[in-house]
Amino acid sequence: MKEETPRRDIEERTFRFAVRMVKMARAIPRTGANAVMINQVMRCGTSVGANVEEAHGAPSKKDVVRKMNVARAEARDAHDWLRLLSETGIVAANQLESLTDEADQLVRILTAIVKNAREQQ
Repeated sequence: MKEETPRRDIEERTFRFAVRMVKMARAIPRTGANAVMINQVMRCGTSVGANVEEAHGAPSKKDVVRKMNVARAEARDAHDWLRLLSETGIVAANQLESLTDEADQLVRILTAIVKNAREQQ
């Protein structure tokens, strides 16, 4: 039973992150230049949780590590795109602060998960 709680926590946390990313992206005016950034931030922001979900259904530890690594890479991408949205003034920095922080925390959490899963292989 102990193992289930962290699984649900990371699943729920990455799902909530995706929801927040979608809401943020929908609020950005869709101009030519913004459209590319909106698409990128939506792709990586929603991919984190999707890969975590896939990892939990993976048939082997190796597959879990691979999917969690993808989730971690997507969280890093999301963090980078959020910084870019802020630095270019497309979205005010104060509006992205908590999302950027959450992306950073997810990277750290997923890094720890990958490390622990590798040690258990």
